[in-house]
Amino acid sequence: MNEATQKTYMLVHSGAREENAPDPCEVGTAEKSNVELLDAYSRAVTTVVDAVGPAVVGISSGPESKNAGPDEGGDGSGVIFAPDGYVLTNDHVVHGSKRLIVSLTNGTTLAATMVGTDPATDLAVIRADAANLPFATFGESASLRVGQLVIAIGNPFGFQSTVSTGVVSALGRALRSRGGRLIENIIQHTAPLNPGNSGGPLVDSRGRIVGLNTAIIMGAQGIGFAIPSDTAKWVVPQLITLGRIRRGHLGIAAQQRPLTRRTARFFALTQASAVEVLSITRNGPAAMGGIRKGDLIVAMNGGRDRGPTPEISRGLAHRPAGQRIRAPRAGAS
Repeated sequence: MNEATQKTYMLVHSGAREENAPDPCEVGTAEKSNVELLDAYSRAVTTVVDAVGPAVVGISSGPESKNAGPDEGGDGSGVIFAPDGYVLTNDHVVHGSKRLIVSLTNGTTLAATMVGTDPATDLAVIRADAANLPFATFGESASLRVGQLVIAIGNPFGFQSTVSTGVVSALGRALRSRGGRLIENIIQHTAPLNPGNSGGPLVDSRGRIVGLNTAIIMGAQGIGFAIPSDTAKWVVPQLITLGRIRRGHLGIAAQQRPLTRRTARFFALTQASAVEVLSITRNGPAAMGGIRKGDLIVAMNGGRDRGPTPEISRGLAHRPAGQRIRAPRAGAS
């Protein structure tokens, strides 16, 4: 080995270089504080993935068939939320399926059965045939803030623990499902998603489920949507006990809308937002009660609405059909 080759070998092997040699292309001491921040960010993400990853599953669904293999049918993701095999996923991932297979990150495949579905929120619960499984816990989506770090984890098409990161970019969005139904109170985030990530969890920096990834806009980068965990915590118990959601019906589609100071002062309102009526079902309860498209609903039976649609969506579900509800509005926009 000649002298030049030996110097190169030492440089590659141990980083040793001659005294007058030029500096390498690397981050200097002055910039290391920024690098340390990135390293801390990376450690935070890997810690969350290590903790939550085992609870994220792949789901294969399809028509019942003796000859069907585990990879046939629609593929999506899900998250185990109870050790006795309960899995939360999207309704559109498992809707109409007679045969369900759950794939764990350790390669184990388990047969699963349908527990209940709710197309109105695109949520479904299935149960894997196993016990003592790793599981994730629900966080509070109401505490999310725009700009907050979130991590999307999925198990699409057999690629275990597919991870992407981003931030919450908007709250209180409305999104139409594949069946045309408007899903309200959606989280918009920038974590890149693939089609097979549907049903996978959106988690915060503590590894708690704050949303369930449900859709992307094809052709648009950095726009993903998730069903909030607070919605899931309301839906899941009913799916487990009843297999479906029993809810009242107003016959409107709505979304959150901030109130201007002028509007709030004019109507003597103390809240920062209202529920904007986007569309009305013809001859539905709201239409018959005089609600119009563009109205801003600010209260229901005297209870102030401080979120996107909590009083409407949750309150109606616990009221018997046919009961009258007062819904004062701030007038048409």
